[in-house]
Amino acid sequence: MRTSEWQKSSNCQEGEACVHVAAAAETVHLTESADPTQSILSTDRDTFGALLRALKKNHN
Repeated sequence: MRTSEWQKSSNCQEGEACVHVAAAAETVHLTESADPTQSILSTDRDTFGALLRALKKNHN
């Protein structure tokens, strides 16, 4: 993926431990800036949406 496609989490503070997200046509890709292996987790949009809803629900 081109680095211009990655968006940094709005909850990221200054530093190295930030989640980055890139959306493609049918998939969403996630990576973490402090990961030395630069691993990328890919999932479909519905599953990513369910994850976000669960995180928001549990955050309140």
